[in-house]
Amino acid sequence: MRKFVLFSLILFSFLAVSGQVKKPIPLKPPIPYSKSLQSVVVTTKDWSAVQGSARLFERQSTKAKWKAVGEAFPVVVGKNGLAWGTGLNKLPSDTGMILMKKEGDGKAPAGIFSLTETFGSKDKPDSVKLPFTRLEEYTECVDDPKSSFYNKIVDRMKVGDFDWESSEKMLAVGSEYDLGVVVAHNSNPVTKGAGSCIFLHIWKDAESGTAGCTAMKRENLETIMKWIDAAKNPVLIQMPETSYKQFQTKWKLPKP
Repeated sequence: MRKFVLFSLILFSFLAVSGQVKKPIPLKPPIPYSKSLQSVVVTTKDWSAVQGSARLFERQSTKAKWKAVGEAFPVVVGKNGLAWGTGLNKLPSDTGMILMKKEGDGKAPAGIFSLTETFGSKDKPDSVKLPFTRLEEYTECVDDPKSSFYNKIVDRMKVGDFDWESSEKMLAVGSEYDLGVVVAHNSNPVTKGAGSCIFLHIWKDAESGTAGCTAMKRENLETIMKWIDAAKNPVLIQMPETSYKQFQTKWKLPKP
């Protein structure tokens, strides 16, 4: 009888622990921009502009010069323009730039960000080289700053007792999320309230801004997804034209 009671207590304790929120797996340190061999460069006219232009660049080694790949193509950014985000670049303290991205501000992040993963509503295309998540009914990106899963894509049915009150049901978004690339803004480390769920994805149209992502025609996104290679540490470089010119030499950005 004592053995049965002891076993029951152990089993109860195990179930209680397993029912708690499972903490996200710690991320590896981000790879610095200096080691990138591929970049998607997006520029806009100014901080409030919704429309912009994108172009791909690559280099053979970290010592080589950046060279353009293909022609420029149109994109749209946040419905309220851009704001500085948290990525691979560090803003100089004497620039006076205080416009920082915040959760729900309708702005896309400006700066340099790793492109780390891809996703889509169907099976992974054979040409995609980055990790891929097929969107399912319970695939969500958590945008609740109070959650331990803030700014992470999760399967609601696999994380234990979910601790968020707000999230983006990604499959329900529809055709705009048929394909997408994860932009590592505010991801390592994560700052609560600094913005979440930033992607490259298919646009609604050439006029409509996003909630904070960068969107484009499907064929241009397909080109990016086929081209970017995890072994080449691809990045998104995104900012207004004036800021791009200001930091081009200091940050060793590609020359448009």
